[in-house]
Amino acid sequence: MALQNIGASNRNDAFYRYKMPKMVTKTEGKGNGIKTNIVNNVEIAKALARPASYTTKYFGCELGAQSKFDEKTGTSLVNGAHSTSKLASLLEAFIKRYVQCYGCGNPETEIVITKSQCVNLKCAACGFISECDMRDKLTTFILKNPPEAKKGGKDKKAMRRAEKERLKEGEAADEAAKKIKKKAPIGKEGPSSKASKNHSSDEEISPKHDEVGNDDDGEDDDEDDGIQWQTDTSREAAEKRMKEQLSAATAEMVMISLQEEEKKKKSPKSKENGDSDLKKSLVQEMKEYLKKGLPISQLKAFVSSRSEPPQEVMDALVDALFDGAAKEFLKEAAKKKKYLVAATQEEGSQMRLLNSIGSFCGKDGNGEAVKEVAQVLKVLYDEDILEEEFVLEWYQKGLAGEDKSSPVWKNVKPFVEWLQSAESESEGEEEA
Repeated sequence: MALQNIGASNRNDAFYRYKMPKMVTKTEGKGNGIKTNIVNNVEIAKALARPASYTTKYFGCELGAQSKFDEKTGTSLVNGAHSTSKLASLLEAFIKRYVQCYGCGNPETEIVITKSQCVNLKCAACGFISECDMRDKLTTFILKNPPEAKKGGKDKKAMRRAEKERLKEGEAADEAAKKIKKKAPIGKEGPSSKASKNHSSDEEISPKHDEVGNDDDGEDDDEDDGIQWQTDTSREAAEKRMKEQLSAATAEMVMISLQEEEKKKKSPKSKENGDSDLKKSLVQEMKEYLKKGLPISQLKAFVSSRSEPPQEVMDALVDALFDGAAKEFLKEAAKKKKYLVAATQEEGSQMRLLNSIGSFCGKDGNGEAVKEVAQVLKVLYDEDILEEEFVLEWYQKGLAGEDKSSPVWKNVKPFVEWLQSAESESEGEEEA
């Protein structure tokens, strides 16, 4: 069977690894009952990782004709006589809309239906989430006929809970092993005692070799035995050496300048000013990067390439995205959620994002943003950017921390209570 590259933009790339069969069609019937059969539609759909019913339905919607896919026989029929080239061009449009990532163009995507009943494409290559046009007729069909869940059966959230329980059991086992080691008697011989014996025997052997060497080299080497060479690095020793090498006046001037530099380093104000200047410059760099209008898929690489601590980088990104938008925090968060998706692909990034949102809302002048923080978290939760376990952990840490009187926790509380009630309901359903 002849193969071709997936996506019209990759047609001439000889090394492109994503391929699909070339379309084969057959006209059946006569008169008003004439139909076009896409003979290898099932093979094409498998290559695209999409149900064959989706491509069949798409052809019917775009051609304004009735279409039908038979699950038992795998037959795809579209009413009317349609050329192979016409159907192939429609297939390319389907790939561009419902297969290829809108960020990087990779066809290795998965259809995700969000809690708000939107059809998205999640890219396995860059992590970008593409939003399909909900005005398209096929999106309504996809909502009514969602793709089958991958084999494995369990819900992602249930699997995460089970993984956390396994980790806790492992930690408990480690603690028990440590206690047993502490209680073990010291007198008994073990591997360590054997090792020490071996070590001592090696030490007994080595001097014999040294004695042989000393006989050959002479008596001069024996004079250096037992001498430890080291430099006294204390302040008094440094002053003494400096005074010996420099004149008294020069040495005193150098020492005064060193003392002033040490005082500046130890000064808390200078340290705070230095930290704030670094943070401001990092925020400014983030703003300049966002102004360039580069593809959002490249943001992940830019963020991970920074040498600053990951939390500071996330703080700077949130400040750059929402600077001056405290009064329209919810609106801006919904508009710029794609940037947050790209920045939360690594482990621990969701917790860092929550910390950054909390610190942004807690800043002076952002009092309006605090009022909308629960709604913002709800939007990010619905879009699968934030998971409930991280939100709950972040909230509990905030209440137990030093800044527990912050208005952030008061405004987040209703959303947290809603999450807890939804989680308890899902657990009750699983037990039933």
